[in-house]
Amino acid sequence: MSTKPDPAPLLIACALGIEHLALRSGDRTGADGPVTVLRTGMGPKAAERSLIRILADPALSEAAVLATGFCAGLAPGMHPGDLVVAEETRDPRGSTPCVGTELLVKELLRTVPGRTVHTGPLTGSDHVVRGHERSDLFATGAIAVDMESAATLHSAVRAGVRPVAAVRVVVDAPEHELVRIGTVRGGISAFRVLRAVLPAFFEWHRSLLLPRR
Repeated sequence: MSTKPDPAPLLIACALGIEHLALRSGDRTGADGPVTVLRTGMGPKAAERSLIRILADPALSEAAVLATGFCAGLAPGMHPGDLVVAEETRDPRGSTPCVGTELLVKELLRTVPGRTVHTGPLTGSDHVVRGHERSDLFATGAIAVDMESAATLHSAVRAGVRPVAAVRVVVDAPEHELVRIGTVRGGISAFRVLRAVLPAFFEWHRSLLLPRR
């Protein structure tokens, strides 16, 4: 009698303590296989170091990787609490294509009804983007920016073939710049959305499981 191979794990990476708290306090039921929520620390270098270290663990060597957390929206009309599903992530080293974008959009719309979901390129930065720099990045075709997603996915695919994706919650936007996360309505709204999206991540993972060798 043949035995079904164990499913590849899911690694969900975020940078900030408040993002980690949102994900740890979300609904963890419905996961198909082991799930690790990793706090990488802020910035692309921290994200890269953390991914290289954790994916060196044989138990996670084939993990699907999803980068998440908060981001700055670049497109006019975006609002705090909107969702961004990356079609690709970009940084100075190039772009990393994302897998299962359409499925993620479908599942997010089902999981958090009433929220707007944007799709397009998600660009990386090594600092918080403000003012004119936001419009400059939007002119490149990117719809949102954060400091860790591009480095996370770049490091993940360098470590081995695996499905990768990035889903971010807009915490500030051109018309809604955030002063301090968690102290304004936009930050609270983004926290609640991030806490609610785990079922969509699990469904993405279920559809793209990689069998262990």
